[in-house]
Amino acid sequence: MPLFLRLRRGRLAASVLALALAPVLAAGPLAAQDRAPDVARMDQIVRASSEADAFSGAVLVARDGEILLDRGYGLANREWGVPNDGDVKFRLGSLSKQFTAVAVLLLSEQGKVDLDAPIKTWLPDAPAAWDAVTPRRLLSHTAGLPNFTTFADYEALKTRPATTAQLIARFSGRPLDFAPGEGFAYSNSGYILLSAVIEAASGQTYADFIQQALFTPLGMADSGYDRHDRILPRRASGYTKEASGVVHADYVDMSIPLGAGALYSTTHDLLKWEQALFGGRVLKPQSLAALTTPVRNGYALGLAATPDRKLVWHNGAIEGFNTYMAYAPDDRIAVIVLANLNGQAPDKLGPDLMTLARGGTVTLASERRVVTLPAEALAAYVGVYSLSPTFALTITAAEGGLKVQATGQPAFELKAQGDDAFFLTEVDAQITFTRDAEGRVDGLVLHQGGRDMPAKRQ
Repeated sequence: MPLFLRLRRGRLAASVLALALAPVLAAGPLAAQDRAPDVARMDQIVRASSEADAFSGAVLVARDGEILLDRGYGLANREWGVPNDGDVKFRLGSLSKQFTAVAVLLLSEQGKVDLDAPIKTWLPDAPAAWDAVTPRRLLSHTAGLPNFTTFADYEALKTRPATTAQLIARFSGRPLDFAPGEGFAYSNSGYILLSAVIEAASGQTYADFIQQALFTPLGMADSGYDRHDRILPRRASGYTKEASGVVHADYVDMSIPLGAGALYSTTHDLLKWEQALFGGRVLKPQSLAALTTPVRNGYALGLAATPDRKLVWHNGAIEGFNTYMAYAPDDRIAVIVLANLNGQAPDKLGPDLMTLARGGTVTLASERRVVTLPAEALAAYVGVYSLSPTFALTITAAEGGLKVQATGQPAFELKAQGDDAFFLTEVDAQITFTRDAEGRVDGLVLHQGGRDMPAKRQ
C-alpha cells in the first residue's frame, strides 16, 4: 500500500489509507469473528470522534444486505446549521479512482481499450518516454508518472480551470520516476491520463461517460462530477482545521482532479455502487477479478486489496473532504465514511467500523491508559522486526519512551498500556511484543485494521 502521508489542507492526496504501516496490511488473514455486530458501539465510536470535532460527515455500515448504521454527524454547513445525513453530497477525492478504473474496464470489455497497449494508441502526441506506459500500469500506479499534485506549483495552479490537455502538459515533459512496470508510486497524473483515454475511446467527456455508463444505470441520482458553478442541492461545504479552529477549505477548481478525484456522492448512493459492483451487475467476472487483484504493493486497479481479496478498499482526500470506503465480499460488509472536515478520522473510523461489523471489539484512544515502564524494560523492545523480506518495523528508544518506524516511513511514538502492550496515537494501530520460553522479546504482533500481523525479531 502507499505510505502514510499527513494531509496538507486537504490537498488531493497520494493517500490510500492513512496508516503508517500500510505495506503489510495485506500480509495477515482477516480476523474471524462470530459475535453479532455491536451497532451501539459503532455509533459510540463515531460520535466520540464527532464530539472531539475530529469528524463531521455521514457513515453507513451494511452487512449481508442489512443496514446496520446510517447516520450523519456534525454539520453539512456550519454557517446555516444544516446537519449531515446519508443524502448529503460529499466530494469523494480519490474514491473517484475506482469509478475511473471501472470505466476503463468497461471500455476494455467493449473492445475500445486494450489494457496493455501503449498510451499513445489514444494519445498520439505522448512523449517517447511513455512508450511503455499502458492503461494497466496507469491503473495500478506502476507507470512511473510523476505525481503533479506534489509539484511546487500545484497550490498556485489548482484554482485555475484547465482542459485535459493542459493538465497533461503539466507533467508530460518531466522524467519518469522509474521505468514503467518496475516500481510503484501513487500518481494522480496517471488517472488524468486515464481520463483522457476514456474520452478518446468513448467519444464523450469523462463526466458524461461516467454519468451515462455508471451512475444513471445504477440509479445513483445523487452522484456526479462536481462543478463549483452548479446549483447542487444538499452539497456539503468543505472545512479544514487551523490553529485558530475550523475554517473553510481552500478552493480547488474541479477541472483539476478530473478522474483522479472530481466526483461527488452520498453514502446511500455508494452503497448502491458497492452492491452493484460486487453483485456482478457492472463488470464481467474476469474484469471484476482484475479490478480487485493486487498488482503491486497491495494496489489493484483503482482499489487496494488484500492478497486473498477478502477486503477491498480505498480512501480519498481533497480540499475540505476526506473519505473512506471498504467492502468485504465474503461477508457482504460495506463500510462508507464521508467527511466534510479534513483530517484522518475516516481512515481511523473505517477500519474500526469494519472490525465491529465483523463482531470484533474496538478500544477508543480515550479508553486506553498510558503506563510508565522503566528504562531497562523499554530497552528490551529495541530492535528490528521483519513483517516481510522487504518490510520491517524498527523500534528505537527516544525521549524516555519508544518510537516505531516502518521501512521508508516516518517514525511514530509508541505509548505503553502495559507490559509488552503498546499503541500509537497518530495511527490507529497497536503492538504486542512476544517472548520466547526464556522470557526474551523475540517478536511482535501488529494489530491494525482488524488484522493481527506477526513479525520476528532480526
